[in-house]
Amino acid sequence: MRIKFSILLLLFLLSFNALGQNQSNQVFVSGALSNVMKNGDLQSTILLDTISTKENLYGLGPKHYLTGELLIMDGEAYVTSIDDNGAIKMEKTFQAKAPFFVYTYVEEWESYRLPKDITSFQELEKYLLQKSKEYNTPFAFKLQGVFNKVEFHIQNLPNGTLVKSHKDAHQGQKKYVRKNINGDLIGFFSTQHQQVFTHHNQFIHIHFINQEKTEMGHVDDFLFSEADNILLFLPKLNKVLNTDLKN
Repeated sequence: MRIKFSILLLLFLLSFNALGQNQSNQVFVSGALSNVMKNGDLQSTILLDTISTKENLYGLGPKHYLTGELLIMDGEAYVTSIDDNGAIKMEKTFQAKAPFFVYTYVEEWESYRLPKDITSFQELEKYLLQKSKEYNTPFAFKLQGVFNKVEFHIQNLPNGTLVKSHKDAHQGQKKYVRKNINGDLIGFFSTQHQQVFTHHNQFIHIHFINQEKTEMGHVDDFLFSEADNILLFLPKLNKVLNTDLKN
């Protein structure tokens, strides 16, 4: 009887492990950028609080009706918008919705010194394209340090605006430039999700958050100095946890 029980237990553990491996290195997406920009679908496709497991969670996207930006970093959700006085308003809450959103679970990161010759958005994208061969799947990444310059925006679409193009969607958008700023860049890389969670001519979507957690937004561009000491974090292979969207 004990032998039979041990065999059944072993089979269960093996099947459970196989299931975990099948789910590894997945990135989950709700909605699509193209539906927002071309079809004007500004309503939410996801409420962040419906993502049941929040430990090790990372994600990003715009706030519903393009009224702000969303970021989940290490299981904490940040929402940024523009208040009535034109200032940046930052909240820490999962009670936020998005017309499209990308997320994943990272249990353990592998850290690297970012090569000194990578100083621009395009150079980082090329570098991650090479790194992607190790993953063969979309993945999250983050950069940490003092950045020479970061350009970012916060969506602030006027109420009732009809969106049929990128130009329409960018109405009311507030742009910012920060120099010698300490913080994190949280991003997602994929060659398979253009116009889903990246623009049609890009493979990465990045949000910036400062060290004080008082500012956050969608990154348009950045410039690193060769003197910058920046750490790049990539998911440790076979250490990326994932779960399906549960409503």
